[in-house]
Amino acid sequence: MLEEVLKQIEQRRHFVLTSHARPDGDAIGSALACGQILRSLGKKAEVVMHDPVPRIYQRLPFADKVLHSQRVKGDYEAAIILECDSIQRTRLDGLEERFLINIDHHLTGRPFAHVNWIDPDAVATGEMVYRLARQAGVKVTPEIATCVYTALLTDTGSFMFQGTNERTFALARELVLAGADPAQCARNIYFAHSTAKMRLLGAALTNLHRDEELAWISVTQQQMEQCEAKEEDCEGLVNYALAIQDVEVAAFFRELPDGRYRVSLRSKGELNVADVAESFGGGGHECASGCSLEGPLSVAVKRVITQLRRGSSSDKGSSVQ
Repeated sequence: MLEEVLKQIEQRRHFVLTSHARPDGDAIGSALACGQILRSLGKKAEVVMHDPVPRIYQRLPFADKVLHSQRVKGDYEAAIILECDSIQRTRLDGLEERFLINIDHHLTGRPFAHVNWIDPDAVATGEMVYRLARQAGVKVTPEIATCVYTALLTDTGSFMFQGTNERTFALARELVLAGADPAQCARNIYFAHSTAKMRLLGAALTNLHRDEELAWISVTQQQMEQCEAKEEDCEGLVNYALAIQDVEVAAFFRELPDGRYRVSLRSKGELNVADVAESFGGGGHECASGCSLEGPLSVAVKRVITQLRRGSSSDKGSSVQ
């Protein structure tokens, strides 16, 4: 499908690029890199997101050019939707009337567009964007390399998630040779958190629960307000529960203003949490996925942990209290 994507790009001039709401590193990095690739091909391209660029990605090249809107307006001939399994997840109005190109690497990816390039063997959508640049004959500049490296770094969990292999490091090497600074990319992501996020982490860890190889944490809407935290401050908190020795799967429950709970799931590789998330209408990667459930918290926790137990190959049959 790469050739078909390039064919459709060649036939058009003006593009809008976007990804899912609450964008992560792969969403932002892929969109920014793809936009610059299109400009290098002589096309007009704008990146439009429903939510602002998170603080830790604001230093990426071209990040200051991202448009923040609830609706896509303009004479765009096509929309390229990256790392997203539906139009609805972008939370942008106005995409339905465009020619749609879908570029995604999730196991739970869906062919919702006119052209669908879905490659679950890619460790990040950024990897696919890099292949797009190479196939199109576009020079991978230090700026493009930095955006793709950030996508690669974040979507592999700093090269820790299942699926990371020699191809992953070969790609990282090519990106560094092209001008990406791995130390600076890591500093921007891991050493640029807000004070609010650290306070929110403390609140989450006071709600740490452990059930054999499972662990979970949670924060309430009241705690979010008390910490003066933003939605982006929740990113990565689940990893602190996963960091516990002998814990194989972790979950983070974040109460939303409407009383529902957004759930982030992480695995060290023994369990495919994408399958669990998909059973609740969500999706993602084998080792990193998410979904949303109705509250209250006790019910949401019981449903998720029960499903994790069912999917675990090391089910010991313990109960959730």
